[in-house]
Amino acid sequence: MAINVNLNIHWSAPDYVWDKVSEVCKSMDYYDATSDIPRWSTGDYYIEYSSEPSGLQLYGNMPEDMWNKWYATFKERLTDALGYEIGEPEDGFEFKYDWE
Repeated sequence: MAINVNLNIHWSAPDYVWDKVSEVCKSMDYYDATSDIPRWSTGDYYIEYSSEPSGLQLYGNMPEDMWNKWYATFKERLTDALGYEIGEPEDGFEFKYDWE
């Protein structure tokens, strides 16, 4: 299954927010600590992310059942770490801009 989703984490978030995102990323199954870019991989499957104007973009390929479980856990951990609900902007999840 091809993956291409955006999450409501704005590229302009302060460094301490991105530090929390990084910690969540490292806590996830399949995290690839040897990669130069944020990446999770296992066998032929991988997910990568980048910070884009449209939000935190996740892209790659993974079987649907594996993706659904991984993605739900990722959003839950980000929500806990950042203190607001993380989801896809197109599904109505708002970006946070007031970080003070």
